[in-house]
Amino acid sequence: MEAKEQTFRKWIAAWLSGKGDGIEELFASDVHYIESWGPEYHGLKAIKRWFADWNAKGKVLEWQIDRFFHSGDETVATWHFRWQMNGEEPDTLDGATLVRWSPNNRISFVQEFGCTTHRYEPQATI
Repeated sequence: MEAKEQTFRKWIAAWLSGKGDGIEELFASDVHYIESWGPEYHGLKAIKRWFADWNAKGKVLEWQIDRFFHSGDETVATWHFRWQMNGEEPDTLDGATLVRWSPNNRISFVQEFGCTTHRYEPQATI
């Protein structure tokens, strides 16, 4: 479990630094990655391109992991994420990531789930 958590933390560290050195050590070559808002990427080459393109126009300001849950070859991490795209105000998101691991403990599947931090209670005035 610790090795899997460290691998996921290295992925987050890459985003925080904006440097993708070593990404190929984290992912299986046939990785499938689904972002919470729709885009998906197939294969390590697509992940590396997405990472480079995104970091050319934005910056991850914070990515804090709350906790990990492990079951067999799957891990779920819950987190808080803050980013800024060039020329825009920073924004935040709370979320969870489902990771499936290859037999050699590389990331083979990722699906992210996001929740806005701009919350309100619609029944509060009733």
